[in-house]
Amino acid sequence: MIRPLSIGVAGLGTVGAGVLKLLTENAEVVAARAGRPVVVSAVSARDRTRDRGVPLSALRWYDDPVALASDPHVDAVVELIGGSEGPARALVEAALRSGKPVVTANKALLAVHGAAIAELAEAKGVPLGFEAAVAGGIPAIKALREGLGANRIQRVAGILNGTCNYILTTMREHKREFAEVLAEAQKLGYAEADPSFDIDGIDAAHKLAILAALAFGRPVDFGAVHVEGIRDITALDIALAEELGYRIKLLGIARRTEAGISTRVHPCMVPVSAPIARVEGVFNAVVAEGDFVGRVMLEGRGAGAGPTASAVVADLIDLARGRHTPVWGAASGALNGAASVPMERHVGAYYLRLMVLDRPGVIADVTGVLRDYAISLEAMLQRGRAPGEAVPVVLTTHDCEEAAMRAALSRIATLEAVLEKPALIRIEPL
Repeated sequence: MIRPLSIGVAGLGTVGAGVLKLLTENAEVVAARAGRPVVVSAVSARDRTRDRGVPLSALRWYDDPVALASDPHVDAVVELIGGSEGPARALVEAALRSGKPVVTANKALLAVHGAAIAELAEAKGVPLGFEAAVAGGIPAIKALREGLGANRIQRVAGILNGTCNYILTTMREHKREFAEVLAEAQKLGYAEADPSFDIDGIDAAHKLAILAALAFGRPVDFGAVHVEGIRDITALDIALAEELGYRIKLLGIARRTEAGISTRVHPCMVPVSAPIARVEGVFNAVVAEGDFVGRVMLEGRGAGAGPTASAVVADLIDLARGRHTPVWGAASGALNGAASVPMERHVGAYYLRLMVLDRPGVIADVTGVLRDYAISLEAMLQRGRAPGEAVPVVLTTHDCEEAAMRAALSRIATLEAVLEKPALIRIEPL
């Protein structure tokens, strides 16, 4: 009889309970694909009394999750605690040091400490699986690391946070403001009580840092990611974007350039004709562009018990089969040290929305500033007249450098007729 793969699971929240449920309900399917049964023998969580909808009485229970690493009957550790520090990091490092494979859904841990953790896994010769860390049930990690492994990737981008995509979709469909939709998303469970990690772009930036490391074969570098969230997006901007033929999405974009690798997360205007513009609600999408394969797009649910558990168990099947791929797709000695390109050097087109006093000479003053910074206009939009009152004026530009645009906006904001901070959204022709 073939010996089962015995695993210990730390963290029995939504995803942890989902993993136990999947391994129970799809036991035969998993065993057939893994070549042997995959069974949970030990668990760790903070509350023993909570009903998680799955039987736990037959499992060994550890109050200290790090103890899973030293359990002689655990072949591999699944870390679903979360967070870049504390018990999650301690458990992963302890398991790897003891020579036990690790599967994790922890994007924060990998984004912040992934370089060191990957070196530890390589030194110990044990696998580290993290398919569930990016885009839930979408097999984005395997696609980049294995399916597209023969390609030089030029760009990887995507909708990497379902909470933000849900909020922006609802704002557009129902013509509602950000704060109102966020409050509703919290009631529905799509947003956390403290939604900062989601709406300020940090969650998406963690995931983009991981994707960029895989796509470009370099150590993960979260500190190089430029991060902006969606707090400042208004219903007016969404309506004007529609009028101009765009939709607003929070995107993570990593690109190979002659100067190095640029990584950025921020709201973007994408043409309504672009496939990614039609990814709505809580869904995620990942787009990769390779020199031989061209453009590939994957779409699906980016969070939740079922999709994330599916990704965790996919990694467990690889472990059971003995499939072992280097963490970032190549051994540490084969990774490159490509420079990170700062956001100031980004070149692209921009949408600007100004609230100005409707009086003669205002547009001339604004365009004069843009001229001084060598920024040329592609289009201008103004609806109606309201002499002496505030009106929105929308400008879209041809490609220019971010540094020049930022300097121009600082001057425009000081003009007497400009009544509030200008809104800027980058235009991305995905």
